Amino acid sequence: MTTLLFVSLAILFFSSFDLHTTTAGCDDTVHDQGGSNLVQVIHVNSPCSPFRPKTPLSWQDSVLQMQSNDKARLQYLSSLVAPRSIVPIASGRAVTQNPTYIVKAKIGTPAQTLLMAVDTSNDAAWIPCTACVGCSTAATFTPAKSTTFKPVGCGAPQCNQVPNPSCGGTACGFNVTYGGSTIAASLAQDNITLATDSVRGFTFGCIQKATGTSVPAQGLLGLGRGPLSLLSQTSSLYQSIFSYCLPSYKSPSFTGSLRLGPNSQPIRLLKYTPLLKNPRRSSFYYVNLMGIRVGRRVVNIPPSAFAFDPKTGAGTVFDSGTVFTILVKAAYTAVRDEVRRQMGKAVVSTLGGFDTCYTVPITVPTITFMFSGLNMTLPQDNFIIRSSAGTTSCLAMAAAPDSNVNSVLNVIATFQQQNQRILIDLPNSKLGVARERCS
Repeated sequence: MTTLLFVSLAILFFSSFDLHTTTAGCDDTVHDQGGSNLVQVIHVNSPCSPFRPKTPLSWQDSVLQMQSNDKARLQYLSSLVAPRSIVPIASGRAVTQNPTYIVKAKIGTPAQTLLMAVDTSNDAAWIPCTACVGCSTAATFTPAKSTTFKPVGCGAPQCNQVPNPSCGGTACGFNVTYGGSTIAASLAQDNITLATDSVRGFTFGCIQKATGTSVPAQGLLGLGRGPLSLLSQTSSLYQSIFSYCLPSYKSPSFTGSLRLGPNSQPIRLLKYTPLLKNPRRSSFYYVNLMGIRVGRRVVNIPPSAFAFDPKTGAGTVFDSGTVFTILVKAAYTAVRDEVRRQMGKAVVSTLGGFDTCYTVPITVPTITFMFSGLNMTLPQDNFIIRSSAGTTSCLAMAAAPDSNVNSVLNVIATFQQQNQRILIDLPNSKLGVARERCS
């Protein structure tokens, strides 16, 4: 059984920015030259996705929508500071509004192909099931058609690892409320296949009822650190190691890769920074951000903007569900002001939440995130977002909102991660980064 899963990732801007009109194909499985199965992972708005909007958005509307989703995402991430030992089975309002990348997974016997959002800041998997009240009919799992499906009983240890467990019958149920939406689900087990790797008795939440507008059509596959995550349930297979590489939004193919397990992971060129643990946000991949450099100048930012504090949830995380990097206000303001200083007398304009936009070429060469033991240098395409017409360019970062008292979280998001190999090694508690052309 191979311990490497190759998947192709379609970047968010595939349809939103209308840069290209071709795709790499929408088959469930193809083969690369090495013989390994390659499973396609797409963005929810790509031409291969059944969840793609019927009417494509303009560049400006796409950016504004993504910013709105990021604000909701940050509110969700910040809300997880409450002291509790259980891990959530469902992602929460912001996650459901912004599932950036989705993977085709096969569940049950015979296998049913479902689309699941890949999320590094959440743990357990959950999917809409047949007869779910309020769920989309575009993607549901039918338990009755699977000979290997079975409910998880109230006495099972997994029942203690979901929020608000209930046992009105023999199966373990739970309810989650987030924003204006709620879901009612039950824990279940069935076989799940990713590429050629099949996991028997995989535990997930089977959604039975959903209310409100925040519930997504697709399910969720958690790559977090908790006991119900894919990594925990496959620890003997993948040894809690994975990496991913997101392509540039200007890529002609929009394909990247997700690799599960230690085999064939890149070794050379990777530099590492320690992972930090926060028991109140146990799913998150915290790192120690120490400073930010714009061009050759290290920006004057108070250390308190980056300080890791498990009590408040403060610190810096890598996240696959946020599009644009979010910095606490003191850090963002200092970075923004330095970008403006290096741009000289160029006229500054705004676009939605982006407050530093230009209609002249951007001249800032690089931005570098300075982590403990690791400098992650971003080329312009990783921090400047450009319209398809090339007439407007914006600094693709934002400040955490003042209205949220828990907005003490810096989030390194997917736009800044593009064309970088990000490796998570839980046994050795480290995160690796290397420049890589992902497509």
